[in-house]
Formats: sequence, C-alpha cells, structure tokens
Amino acid sequence: MWHAFGMSDTVRFGLVGFGSGGRIFHAPLLASAKNVDFVGVVTKSPERRAELAAERPTLTAFDSIAAIAEAGAEAVAISTPAATHADLAREAIALGLAVVVDKPFALDAADAKSVVDAAAAKGTLLSAYQNRRWDSDLLTVQKLIADGALGTIRRFESRFERWSPDRKMNPAGGGTLLDFGSHLFDQAILLHGPVTRVYAEVRGNGELDDDFFAALHHVNGVESHLWGSWRQAAPGPRFRVSGSTAAYVIDNGMDGQEALLKAGKSPAGLGDRWGVEHEHLWGRIHRGETSAPVPSERGRWDTFYPAFAAAVRGEGPVPVEPSDTLRVMAVLDAARQSARTGEAIRL
Repeated sequence: MWHAFGMSDTVRFGLVGFGSGGRIFHAPLLASAKNVDFVGVVTKSPERRAELAAERPTLTAFDSIAAIAEAGAEAVAISTPAATHADLAREAIALGLAVVVDKPFALDAADAKSVVDAAAAKGTLLSAYQNRRWDSDLLTVQKLIADGALGTIRRFESRFERWSPDRKMNPAGGGTLLDFGSHLFDQAILLHGPVTRVYAEVRGNGELDDDFFAALHHVNGVESHLWGSWRQAAPGPRFRVSGSTAAYVIDNGMDGQEALLKAGKSPAGLGDRWGVEHEHLWGRIHRGETSAPVPSERGRWDTFYPAFAAAVRGEGPVPVEPSDTLRVMAVLDAARQSARTGEAIRL
C-alpha cells in the first residue's frame, strides 16, 4: 500500500467544489490517502466555505483553480455540477495540473473528447472518478468471472434503483441516465468489453430523466441489461450474472462504502475494516434449486487517490484511462439516441 511514502513524495491536491459530492465522496478519501497532501478547496459559495471551515478547518478555501495552482497544487479533483465538468477540466489542464473529473465526465462524447485531447496535448494526467469499479460487489463479480465459477457469461443484469418518489431531479448530475448510467455502463464495459449495439428506454418528469433501462450487446456475446431509477418502489437485485454453469445474485442493496462516508466514516479511521461487507450482505451462487453464499471482496474506494497520486509521480498508470471514459460516453450518447428514436443503435 502507501505507508512507505514520505512527505516529499506526497502530491499536493486540491478539490474543486464542496457540495455533497465533494464534501462526502471526495474530501474524506483525499484526506485519507497517505501520498496526498490535501491543500484546499476551490469554492466561492459562502455557504460551502462555512461548511469547509466547520468540517475541515485545516484546509484553505480558494476562489479559483488558478489560485490553488499558484499556491502549489499539482492536481485537482473536480466535483461540481455535471454541466461545468468539461470547462473546469480544460481550465485546470491549461494550468498544467493533473486532473480527476467526477462522473458524468462530460455531457456528451464530443465534449469528453475535447478534454481528453487537451490533456494529451498538454502532457497532463487525466482520469475519471469511476469509484464504483472498486465496489465490493463488482470486485466479487470480477473474481467469479476470472475464476470461471459461473461458466461462460451469457447475461449481465445490474441495477441502481432507489425509491424516492418526491425527489426533485437535480440538474447537477445531468439526469439519471448520465448520473447512474456513467457507473453502470462503465462497469458493464469493464467486465465484458466493447459494445456493438445499444437499446434504451428513458422516462422522466420535465427535462431530466429519472428512470431508464438499457440493453448493451457486447462483442463477446454478453447481453448487459441495466436499470437506473429514483422511482422504483421495489428495487431489483443489484446484480444477477447468468453463466452457462451457475448464476450469481446479490440483492442486499448497494455496496456499503457510500453509507460509511455519509455516516462520517473514512478509510483513515476504519483502517482494514473499511469496505468489508457483513456476511448477511453477501451474494449467492445459484445452480437451479441449490445455492451457496459467496464471501464478498473488500470494497476499495480508498485505493483510487493513492493510485492517481502515484501516477503523478510516474509510478503507475492512472486508475481509469481516458480511453475508457470516451468508450463509456459514446455508449451513453447512443443510449440517448435510442431513447429518442425507439431504435437500437449500432456502434
């Protein structure tokens, strides 16, 4: 891990934005990374500055990315409303900073490509914050597939479904397809490879969708069926992965790392207990009428920022390659086109 790093090896890191995403999902993980020197937050909001002073009094508030760069930051994580991601990323890249962009990386594939191209031209590191690649349940699915425990995978079903009927859709996430879909599509492509055909259905109130279904056909023959919703009164299994010899089902809710962060916990405080799922939350392997529990792998969101900081020091790749981000954005674009036309889109 990262215990061998001394202060001279730490990467000076800033956070752009201190809304719920920055405050809950980024700040605790940046502060817990041994090879990160978390120097401050870019926010002009008086409300956010007050929260920063109350929750993290050792951090400095900055008015701009340029100001935090001038103060010595080498890298920034951007956690602001989705519509601002690409512009802020390009601004940080132009200043020579290494950049992590929260999902959705951009609003469409063309804007995402402009950010990736800008980083390549400048020679700066760029990665998307796809923290759910390190969910306990996904890591368990990866292991089962790698071990051949399910045989040949035929269908992959994955859901982010929640029941919040009175929730007003927040434009900060760009709608449920972009918000939840960024994770669901990335996980499916990570597991099963490139996509050749996309079909999607999207529903919503007003301009922002709150419910979607997407079917992805992968080059290797796997069919991924993906659901995202804030209006599902009976959420389905988080995963059902069907293979030629067995199926794996986990239907005990979401990976627990989000709940830990929302409860004020962090990897720094929990140590080796971080990301460990209790036995009653484990999934099961099914073979017809028989089934058996599968111990869940430990969730490891805590490895993202140490890995990115190591990449800044030339000691490994970024956690999520920009090319992976472009692949996911292209499939998200195709899903929107399919939802508009009612037709399957070939890639």
